[in-house]
Amino acid sequence: MLNHIVVMGRLTRDPELRYTQSQTPVASFTVAVDRDFSSRETGERQTDFIDCVAWRSTAEFVSKYFQKGSMAAVSGRLQIRDWTDRDGGKRRSAEIVADNVYFGESKRSREDGQTQRSGGPAPRPASGGYNAGYSDMPAGGSAFAELDDGDGELPF
Repeated sequence: MLNHIVVMGRLTRDPELRYTQSQTPVASFTVAVDRDFSSRETGERQTDFIDCVAWRSTAEFVSKYFQKGSMAAVSGRLQIRDWTDRDGGKRRSAEIVADNVYFGESKRSREDGQTQRSGGPAPRPASGGYNAGYSDMPAGGSAFAELDDGDGELPF
């Protein structure tokens, strides 16, 4: 049997780190994941809010390096739990038991996003690479240029 799930989205709140009676770390968090398709009526994508739980070193990692708004890729297994609410009603919950949690964006992207959200200056393009729309673009507005093939012979 196979039970493996991978989702990628943004944390809706800071992870909540707790410890069991035997001092085993456990972190709970929720990931907001956009669906791949849009609504025909509104054109907007729907979002699923997926509960996740991580144990031991993965729990400590998540609580240390992730916070509300962080992009995370969560890999694990889907677990369905049956429980009884305060009124005695039978309830069912689905959650991901995370085996691995990965950064979904670079540290620079996270820092730049925080700067933009806080009203700070917009990020500058990285130096050393090609950035469309900047002064290192060839004249004529195209990133491509015709090459002179000389006498037509290949050098190899």
